[in-house]
Amino acid sequence: MAETNERPLNFIEKIIEDDLKEGRVPGGEIVTRFPPEPNGYLHIGHIKSICLNFSLAQKYGGRCHLRLDDTNPAKEENEYIDAIKEDIRWLGFDWGKHEYYASDYYDRLYEIAVRLIKEGKAYVDSLSAEEMKEYRGTLTTAGKNSPDRDRSIEENLRLFEEMRQGKHPEGSYTLRAKIDMSSPNINMRDPALYRIKFAHHPRTGDKWCIYPMYDFTHPISDAIEGITHSICTLEFEDHRPAYDWATSIDGIEHTPHQYEFARLNINYLLMSKRKLLYLVNNNFVSGWDDPRMPTIAGIRRRGYSPEAMKDFVNRVGVAKVEGVVDYALMEFCVREDLNKRAKRLMAVLDPVEVVIDNYPDDEVEYFEAGNNPEDPESGTHQIAFSKHIYIEREDFMENPVKGYHRLYVGNEIRLKYAYYITATGFEKDDDGNITLIHAEYDPLSRGGEAPDGRKVKGTSHWVSKEHSIKAEVRQYDKLFKAENPGEATGNYLDDLNPDSLIILDNARIEEEGEKASAGEYLQFIRNGYYCVDSKDSRPDHMVFNRTCTLKDSWAKQKAKMGL
Repeated sequence: MAETNERPLNFIEKIIEDDLKEGRVPGGEIVTRFPPEPNGYLHIGHIKSICLNFSLAQKYGGRCHLRLDDTNPAKEENEYIDAIKEDIRWLGFDWGKHEYYASDYYDRLYEIAVRLIKEGKAYVDSLSAEEMKEYRGTLTTAGKNSPDRDRSIEENLRLFEEMRQGKHPEGSYTLRAKIDMSSPNINMRDPALYRIKFAHHPRTGDKWCIYPMYDFTHPISDAIEGITHSICTLEFEDHRPAYDWATSIDGIEHTPHQYEFARLNINYLLMSKRKLLYLVNNNFVSGWDDPRMPTIAGIRRRGYSPEAMKDFVNRVGVAKVEGVVDYALMEFCVREDLNKRAKRLMAVLDPVEVVIDNYPDDEVEYFEAGNNPEDPESGTHQIAFSKHIYIEREDFMENPVKGYHRLYVGNEIRLKYAYYITATGFEKDDDGNITLIHAEYDPLSRGGEAPDGRKVKGTSHWVSKEHSIKAEVRQYDKLFKAENPGEATGNYLDDLNPDSLIILDNARIEEEGEKASAGEYLQFIRNGYYCVDSKDSRPDHMVFNRTCTLKDSWAKQKAKMGL
């Protein structure tokens, strides 16, 4: 997270500084980790954790590990692993040589499990998942011991070895810790340590058919790697006793500590991997990187910058209490950032042709346009002007309403960078659609100023018909129209926004747009911020994605939809 002298320390920074001051950090080196499960793409909520863990390590001269929690091979894919690495690097962080996997520790975890059995601290249980839930009790009633809790050590060792050898079907046995079935914390009521799962693992192949559980694997992995501050979100607060139990097992040489912070919740967004996967698998979106998705891959393809997202999480801050952040704050940060870096271009999204009847037929003029008024060093580019141009269809009205200051017959407007023009007439097709507007220009108004000092109220952007490219423009908006998708009906699919993607396939972009490439930030004057689509755009068919509008127009849209 961006560091400023004015920002007060968050509560985790205070803990770290106290630990360093009191000598509670082994070797004086802070070691954090980001431990995602590779069962889907990372989403915006993960950005807060990534920034927090990596930035804390940077601030205090330590290191941050990337550890992939690959303990559930049935849901994990190498595609997700590669995407996770790309997302972290996009945010500007690198783990160097400290790339680890939970599967790196499978042999060690197995040895620890066997030792727990030998010490009478773990047992093989034959209860089904439903029976185990029944035996576990509730928040107000204690659990009861499994009938298998008193198996002999020899029997437990034999059954666990048979589990490892694949002699028993999935669900027939689990290995459980023998802790306390009457504990007020349900997570301490003999939690499962291993389950049988016949699934090919992306890294270990078919070596194992038993896999360790998260609450067993995660803390021991932290201990093995020498993590000093295990930082996670608040939903793991109730798991902290299980974390402390695992890191206190005899033979564990390092004792890390877990600290919880409030995760990033944003209205209008879903950040459940399960629900996002459903949207992908059922073609509600085009993939994990669909620009409407709240995944890091999605917002990158949509044109968000890493700097904007780091500014966003920095503004949100690190707290101990859950809350919901307004989507508008995220878009505000995106606009603030893009305003400083986006190259300005003229693009006409819904074109109608204007012929300037008194302009020479074959003449072409060029006007100089600044690339970004917020960045004088960004330079300029040339825009061609000719007899035939395009303007936005909404910039002409046959019967103008009161207060309309753009083009209509008899009215004069300014063409940005170019000339004053006055509409003199128009043509329609058989369906009554305006197909051509006739106008005349004032040759003395070159550059947009009339020598007699007269002013006009309306200014339109434009492109030359012969010196512009045809492009596909994808107008992206929120994927959901409700602040809390699914709250009203119980089904989040009911709140999908039917206008989350509108495709304009006849847009015209000034020639300079042909030079744009994926990763470049653009502003289409008056229309919004855009970028070249990194997946579908080709030199012969350019595709531009709308990142966001120039202003927050969602309030008006909600009013129209009756929300």
